[in-house]
Amino acid sequence: MNLSIIVPCFNEEKALPLFYQELKKYLDDITYEIIIVDDGSKDRTVEVGLELKKEDPNIKIISFSRNFGKEAGILAGLEESQGDLVVLIDADLQDPPRLLLEMIKILEGDEYDSVATYRVTRKGEPKIRSFFARMFYKIINKMIDVEIVDGARDYRMMKRSMVDAILKMQEYHRFSKGIFAWVGFNTKYLEFENEKRVAGETKWSFWGLFKYAIDGFVGFSTAPLRLATLVGAFVSTFGFIYMIYIAIKAIFFSDPVAGYPSLIVIITLLGGIELLILGIIGEYLARTYMEVKGRPKYIIRKRY
Repeated sequence: MNLSIIVPCFNEEKALPLFYQELKKYLDDITYEIIIVDDGSKDRTVEVGLELKKEDPNIKIISFSRNFGKEAGILAGLEESQGDLVVLIDADLQDPPRLLLEMIKILEGDEYDSVATYRVTRKGEPKIRSFFARMFYKIINKMIDVEIVDGARDYRMMKRSMVDAILKMQEYHRFSKGIFAWVGFNTKYLEFENEKRVAGETKWSFWGLFKYAIDGFVGFSTAPLRLATLVGAFVSTFGFIYMIYIAIKAIFFSDPVAGYPSLIVIITLLGGIELLILGIIGEYLARTYMEVKGRPKYIIRKRY
């Protein structure tokens, strides 16, 4: 079988040579292509890739015109891949290449169409990030119809049939973990201990992860819209009951209506809820707006 190895990169000039040295240990007797997708790096990632290409003609490099994000890099790699098997792997060695041979062996049979990985620990990761990550998986799995495994990585190997199915999903805002689950196919999960980045720094900030989580919620569930409807109905019912309560107190018990402080609290509460609901609706409208524009998910500056 031919193997396509897709490596999305953003400012990975230090990690890329170390990654390649480790990867080569497991490519003996395998027909392969390595597709390095440079996501608008500001360092020497492309130059380092070209140096590696001199010693390995199986390396292909795709350089974007700017930074479009990892999801665009994954999509570009999948569209360029030619192999019967396709694997996504990061260049920072947090995705251990030692699992490649086991993945290939599993996919040689007909039982599975994909082999995915997940981390059994988050050792070395900030505790606050680990907490929010676990909460994200718990919440999103209650909101969508498919299951996303807690700790799942983008590191996975797929047969061509699954890759072709993924490429049919051409939405602008992509959430690959959800897409992998949505297309189905039989997937086996391999677990591994959390690996430290071999060089460089993570490109995921807390805000970046938060936006990525929002893409997951909005892209694969309408539950936030239903929640907004339920909240609106609850607040309206509560407001109607409270109005009757105030009227009865004023008419039958000559009780003065609560004054300025309570009025400000109620207005602030209702205003906050209204803005929250508008924000939820706005997220869906914004994504609809970007989809109907039909802009490309990425632009390739040059192929090597």
